[in-house]
Amino acid sequence: QVQLVESGGGLVQAGGSLRLSCAASRGTYMFSRSSVGWFRQAPGKERDFVATISRNGGATDYADDAKGRFTISRDNAKNTVYLQMTNLKPEDTAIYYCGSRQTILTAPLSTDQRAYEYWGQGIQVTVSS
Repeated sequence: QVQLVESGGGLVQAGGSLRLSCAASRGTYMFSRSSVGWFRQAPGKERDFVATISRNGGATDYADDAKGRFTISRDNAKNTVYLQMTNLKPEDTAIYYCGSRQTILTAPLSTDQRAYEYWGQGIQVTVSS
């Protein structure tokens, strides 16, 4: 079983930056063999895909509104996946969740939250205008 912990959220002004971290505190062996995705949920809305990265970091995918502003990366030696967010907008305000899914090396990335097996507790990101 993988236990995920998000950190790095907070309050930032529009145009600012934040870096979220998703660390595996348990199940690190499985985590290193898992693709990881970031999703977010704004009040009153469904949880939406933001970005995902393959188990070795060689492939990534982004939601359209994240492209060019957000960068997902990972450091398997630290059992951590990052989401660097720049040029933040008020509409980026949400609770951000990371999820992991164990995959084979050549598995395609998934933007569907139902594909992910383990989730963190979520972290608030608030962007003020």
